[in-house]
Amino acid sequence: MAKARAKKPKRRVENWHRHCLLPDGTELQEHAIRTDRNIVIGEFCQIDYGLRGADVIVGDSTKIREYIWAEGDARVGNWCEIGSDVIAKQDAYIGEGAKIGGKLKVAGTLDIGERVEIKEGFEATGAIEIRNPMPVLMFILIYFMTLLQIQREEDIDRILDDLFSEEEEDFVMPLMIPSRSKLNMNLFSVPSTMRIGKRCRLHGNIRAGSIDVQQDTVVFGSLRARKGVTVAGGTAIHGNVESTGEVVVLKGAHILGNVIAKTLRLHEDAKIDGTIEAPHGLQIERDA
Repeated sequence: MAKARAKKPKRRVENWHRHCLLPDGTELQEHAIRTDRNIVIGEFCQIDYGLRGADVIVGDSTKIREYIWAEGDARVGNWCEIGSDVIAKQDAYIGEGAKIGGKLKVAGTLDIGERVEIKEGFEATGAIEIRNPMPVLMFILIYFMTLLQIQREEDIDRILDDLFSEEEEDFVMPLMIPSRSKLNMNLFSVPSTMRIGKRCRLHGNIRAGSIDVQQDTVVFGSLRARKGVTVAGGTAIHGNVESTGEVVVLKGAHILGNVIAKTLRLHEDAKIDGTIEAPHGLQIERDA
């Protein structure tokens, strides 16, 4: 008698938000992250900065030490803690059990869950609904499916992987910080891939699975990654660059500290002020 063939368990779509993307022109200032794009923050993050962008979406159980300023909608997940004001120029959605340490100001409609604490009260120009809004994780899933113009959840991973392996994208991606990331005055730590766009200005030491820094960006801190680091031309890193994989320093890049890597590919017109340690090989590259 033939044995019944076991069914394969359905693949859970849980990695689509593992990437960290800082779009072109992102500024990590003394008290805030600023961008003209949407901001998507994953669950269980700890961020000691304010957030200022177009739409601002914050996953469940995340702590934002400063404020949220959304030029569009603001969506705060269940059991989040916001240290200061939440300001939405359009609509706002505040999940169950959220705590806001300042004021809540909403120019449009306010959907608010149960057991929400707002220390300094709220103002809403439009209608107010006391109900539990859609879970933020589900909203982010729908948001990405709409943005990427796809029908199946399973396609999100593939498209984001393709995006993070290419230099250009055909659509406007948001600023993305994945679940369980930590961001404070000294450290910016994400569990997997980080891609930093062009003309960004960042403060703090960056830690990730892999780091790709694009042109004309300035980082006042060090870079450390397990799988590899790429630093593009016109970029200045005011600290060390370390990886247990390969480090690539392209033409016109400037590393003001040391470089420690398994292997190093260094353009002859790049500059490293400190020492170089690459026990498995150093390759000097020249223009064709």
